[in-house]
Amino acid sequence: MSSKTTPSYALRDSATMLRRNLLHARRYPSMTIGVVAMPIIMLLLFVYVFGSALSSGLGGGGDRAAYIAYVVPGILLITVGSGATPTAVAVCTDMAEGIVARFRTMAISRASVLIGHVVGSVIQTVVSLTLVVGVALAIGFRSSATPVEWLAAAGILTLIAIALTWLAVGLGLKSPNPEAASNAVLPLSFLLPFISSAFVPVDSMPSWIRWFAEYQPFTTVIETLRGLLTGTEIGNNGLFAVAWCLALTVVGYLWSQKIFNRDPR
Repeated sequence: MSSKTTPSYALRDSATMLRRNLLHARRYPSMTIGVVAMPIIMLLLFVYVFGSALSSGLGGGGDRAAYIAYVVPGILLITVGSGATPTAVAVCTDMAEGIVARFRTMAISRASVLIGHVVGSVIQTVVSLTLVVGVALAIGFRSSATPVEWLAAAGILTLIAIALTWLAVGLGLKSPNPEAASNAVLPLSFLLPFISSAFVPVDSMPSWIRWFAEYQPFTTVIETLRGLLTGTEIGNNGLFAVAWCLALTVVGYLWSQKIFNRDPR
């Protein structure tokens, strides 16, 4: 193993790439602000516009306060999904503008290029989640979670953020341009969250789509967060959520590395 490929050099190169991506996000904050603003707008929209109507589907005479407790875990997962979009766009832009080709000619760890994107995106997602939780508390969300349960919820959110970010990196590498990369992430940021228990119970859905909504990864993660933060029954959802996160991370990582190592762009 060459000295340039030792773990210490790979760690140093990854830190350099992470600093580059964070500086880029600070200098061009429009997409980051949009990613943070969108979940907050959705939270306010669903609580204050649809909350009274949708709360009737919760059973037990639900009201707006009950709907806030129900919808916040789903909004947190949408925040994670939204964070994948700038990652895919940034990776695709690097490939299209030839920056990655330049990196390949330098004596740096090849893996550090993608790791810098992933770690930078997860850090920004954690900041976004903190802001969304702050807004949720401000409008009336109250959690029964203990500090340990809050830490467990943070761990689940971090795991799913890592998993979705690696998938976004793969989508960015496969996309021909940044616009296509942005569209390619839509199933992660919108489609799957809406076909889940994020906004209404899956029992209220037509049978032909309920089976998918019940077992897709977003629902298991949301039900785990809902149980940790509001005390609802978790059942086996916690185990399935962790398993989904680890499986998607492995798939996203291997897929991204395979594309990155063979793509001549």
